[in-house]
This record gives sequence, structure tokens and C-alpha cells, in this order.
Amino acid sequence: MDSIIFDLDGTIWDPIDTVIDAWNRTIDEHPTINKQLTREDFQKTMGLQMHEISRRFFPDADDDVRKQLIDTCGNNELDTIAEQGGSLYENVPDVLKVLAKKYKLYIVSNCQDGYIEVFYQYHQLDEHFLDYENPGRTGLSKGENIKLIMERNNLDNPIYVGDTEGDMKAAKFAGIPFVYAKYGFGQVSEYDEVIERFDDLLRLYGE
Repeated sequence: MDSIIFDLDGTIWDPIDTVIDAWNRTIDEHPTINKQLTREDFQKTMGLQMHEISRRFFPDADDDVRKQLIDTCGNNELDTIAEQGGSLYENVPDVLKVLAKKYKLYIVSNCQDGYIEVFYQYHQLDEHFLDYENPGRTGLSKGENIKLIMERNNLDNPIYVGDTEGDMKAAKFAGIPFVYAKYGFGQVSEYDEVIERFDDLLRLYGE
């Protein structure tokens, strides 16, 4: 094993409370949408791309309205995360510091362009990661983005750490082992390794 590629939401941090605040403030200002989103709403959509989330949250809205609203929500989300951050799982900075001495670390997340950057900005963790990718930049699926990271960085034997069935399928698509972050937002049907908390990575790979 030469590298670890991480999912972000539900694996490294929980941003939901910050995201709910940004989205509901945006929705409150919309003239035709009368809805308040909950934590459960976001937990059910973690791991999906933005266009899939918009269809689930606003199924009755016209395509143009939904596109405009999701874009505005996404922009306000980035601004709010830059100001408030999210909730890192326990010991994340210390664990990343140890792992980065032995492995090359990367992030592949199903998020909009700019999301990983504001995560880096607020929590000052960018020093541990060599590269990152998301569909907001590439328009690709998570599995394709994992393969892109592997090709771009000449990785021979990476693993992918994530918390949803989509993460498992993306790792399988890329042909690499999947480590299930059981503490996150999703449930999966199969995995190669499982961690109950983030610092279990040191038990598996820190020696």
C-alpha cells in the first residue's frame, strides 16, 4: 500500500449543521419554495452529487428554478463553511499527521468545486494532502475521479476510505480496496476493512 484516498463528508468530518444553516437561510429567501431541511434530509443524501441532491430536496420545482436554487445554496454553503467550518471527527489532525509520514494522502469527494478548498482553509489540513478531486471540477463520477487521482499521481496500491454504499462502489470501480468508516452517514453491503472511529486507521496502517 502506497497511498490512502479519503472521502470527506462522514469520513473526515461532519459538516451538516453548518450546511443546514446555509441552505435554510437561502431557501427562506426564495419566493416559491416553502420548505425547511433537516439533518435527516442531509444524512440521506450524503455521497450524492449536487444535481441528485437537488432532485430529492426540490422534486416539484421546475428544472430552471431547481438549478438556480441549488447553485445559490451551494455558493452560500461555501461562504458559511469558510466562516464556521464543520465538525472534525475525533483525532483527525493527529491521525493525518502520522499517516502522512508513511503514505501519500488524497481526497476524492462528491462535492461542488470549492468545497474541499474551504475545508482546507478553515481547518488548515491541506498540508497533509497531495491532491484532491471532485465532480464539480471534472464532471466525472466518484469512481472515475478516484482513477484520475491514481493516474495523475502514479499510485500503484492505494486504498479508499469512505462511509457510503456509493463509496464502496466507487472503490470497486477503481479496482482498489475499500475501508468502511462505520461511524459515518451510510451503511454498506461489503468492505475490505472497517473502522469504528477515525483513529482506527492507525491500528490498521500506522505501524
